[in-house]
Amino acid sequence: MLYELIRPVLFQFDPETAHHLGLAALRLSAKLGPFNPMRQTMVGHPRTVMGLEFPNPVGLAAGMDKNGDCIEGMAALGFGFLELGTVTPVPQPGNPKPRMFRLIDQQAVINRLGFNNKGVDYLIEQVKARRSQILLGINIGKNLATAVENALDDYRIALRKVYPHADYIAVNISSPNTPGLRKLQTAEYLGELLGGLEAEREKLAQEYGRRVPMAVKIAPDLEPQEIAPLVEMLVKHRVDAVIATNTTLSRAGVESSVYASEAGGLSGKPLFSRSTEIVARLAEVLQGELPIIASGGIFSADDARAKLDAGASLVQIYTGFIYRGPGLVREIAQEL
Repeated sequence: MLYELIRPVLFQFDPETAHHLGLAALRLSAKLGPFNPMRQTMVGHPRTVMGLEFPNPVGLAAGMDKNGDCIEGMAALGFGFLELGTVTPVPQPGNPKPRMFRLIDQQAVINRLGFNNKGVDYLIEQVKARRSQILLGINIGKNLATAVENALDDYRIALRKVYPHADYIAVNISSPNTPGLRKLQTAEYLGELLGGLEAEREKLAQEYGRRVPMAVKIAPDLEPQEIAPLVEMLVKHRVDAVIATNTTLSRAGVESSVYASEAGGLSGKPLFSRSTEIVARLAEVLQGELPIIASGGIFSADDARAKLDAGASLVQIYTGFIYRGPGLVREIAQEL
């Protein structure tokens, strides 16, 4: 596989540089059309979720293509859908560098990027210019400078702007790298946030003549007793799906790494069990009322199957894609 030759070269660079080089290579490859050496035939395994027909259940998680710069390159790899972002109302640089750390022995990544992105207007221009018709989710968040108490303002702005261009919209309230953001998962804030977004979406549905599905992305660090109240709010405010999960603040499984003390969210293999437990708990509480999109530590078809067995309808990959490459997309799609 071509990626097996490329990966050792990419891993010579720091993770953030490698990330940008990888996206650049995919963009350039996509320009070759049928001669694209990275291109993979999409494996069909359609399923309907959130009222949308996904050609297969394997998606790209948010964070890989924050600005929509690589839609064609990613679409050529056989994904059933892509989730772009997280994007904020205005551009922001994110946290100081270094802010990504590769834990090779544990097949993990720690990042504290902090919603670095070129802003929602830039992303929309990339989406409008795309040629591929692949299903797109757009993941939205708040700017660092916006107080948590005013977060709804930012989410409303982003929702209005992405609404006509998204197949679904993901509301990120679970990144550990924006101070206070996870407070939005609590009863104190969640009802007001979702109520405001629900009202805004109804206005937009009337304006555009279609109701765009909305998903909420949650953290893996929630306690079991926190799941039921959260689910109650999601159902009450007519959210269409829950994405489980974001990265974790836990360092279980990576204690021996020289990077274990670095601040940020941990993704990759050590997250798998914790994230899958959240999926199972959600499924138990939801009883089929909402679909679950599972993300966290998927490195194989067996991992993806475990997420579906726990109650998920779709899966997303990110860190597994970094370590395994495009072949992972096809492997999962075929085995499912």
